[in-house]
Amino acid sequence: MVAVERVESLANSGIISIPKEYIRPKEELESINDVFLEEKKEDGPQVPTIDLQDIESEDQIIREKCIEELKKAALDWGVMHLINHGIPVELMERVKKTGEEFFGLDVEEKEKYANDQATGKIQGYGSKLANNASGQLEWEDYFFHLVYPEDKRDLSLWPKTPTDYIEATSEYAKCLRLLATKVFKALSIGLGLEPDRLEKEVGGLEELLLQMKINYYPKCPQPELALGVEAHTDVSALTFILHNMVPGLQLFYGGKWITAKCVPDSIVMHIGDTLEILSNGKYKSILHRGLVNKEKVRISWAVFCEPPKEKIVLKPLPEMVSVESPAKFPPRTFAQHLAHKLFRKEQEELVSEKKEQEELVTEKKEQEVLVTEKKDQVCV
Repeated sequence: MVAVERVESLANSGIISIPKEYIRPKEELESINDVFLEEKKEDGPQVPTIDLQDIESEDQIIREKCIEELKKAALDWGVMHLINHGIPVELMERVKKTGEEFFGLDVEEKEKYANDQATGKIQGYGSKLANNASGQLEWEDYFFHLVYPEDKRDLSLWPKTPTDYIEATSEYAKCLRLLATKVFKALSIGLGLEPDRLEKEVGGLEELLLQMKINYYPKCPQPELALGVEAHTDVSALTFILHNMVPGLQLFYGGKWITAKCVPDSIVMHIGDTLEILSNGKYKSILHRGLVNKEKVRISWAVFCEPPKEKIVLKPLPEMVSVESPAKFPPRTFAQHLAHKLFRKEQEELVSEKKEQEELVTEKKEQEVLVTEKKDQVCV
């Protein structure tokens, strides 16, 4: 297994400037600002907060009002803060505490759980490998593993320290699975479908997978040059996120980057590509990224609800397609969608690199012309 330098080790080494592999392209740098100042902004659009307390109310009018608010946020933003979601705050705090304690261990101890992406062992402790020609890296380490269904988990890969990690994470995954069902039901009703339709379409209780990724973003000496996670949309059906109340999540909305506020006791929920495809683009899978800072470590706990990779063909539901609204997405399995996104990203990077090379050649030619003109002037 190839040794990978962890971002945490780099951050703790005392460097005052980051390696070039972590510096974002110049067109991105213009939009990277101080995250603490960004979070304080009150002007402009704000990520919606949805109160789920009445999502299963016996009162039809109250229940429908809650579903309508959830639907509106999914249609407009594709991301929201969920409050009164039914998951005990004490349990969320336990999950955060055990994750923080794991990342508080020495790097050597965490390396016992290292993954090996080259051999397909994706679960475990890792850092992003350079998977593109430019060698671009993100300012984060992570721990990734499947948390539900229980019969598909591999507990031998889960941290043994801290001792409460397995119990707290298992309990949290069960609670999230129940929450996912409530949300799928509401979003199905929002599209005029049978309540259980969307959940069935993504694998149901037996096949839907919950994958947890704990993202660890160390302090960064030059946060204006780096990103914790580059701009992307989630491939999942739904993504649920906890964080340690340090801002960093940004959403691309209305043509600009909006920083999400930190809402106490909330869970951030994203609509992923899978639901965007099934709804034929009605529900939005929003482009988002993560900023870093030089003052505080940021940690987030993302749980991706994913359909089985090969079993289900994802395509717009027949009810979502019409003459006025033809199918926007071709039929693909989840695995094919992943491969398509990776291929498209590689193509975009090749185009971007080619453009940069052409710009450098043009710049060089312009400099040569200037030098020649100066020589001519001297001769005159």
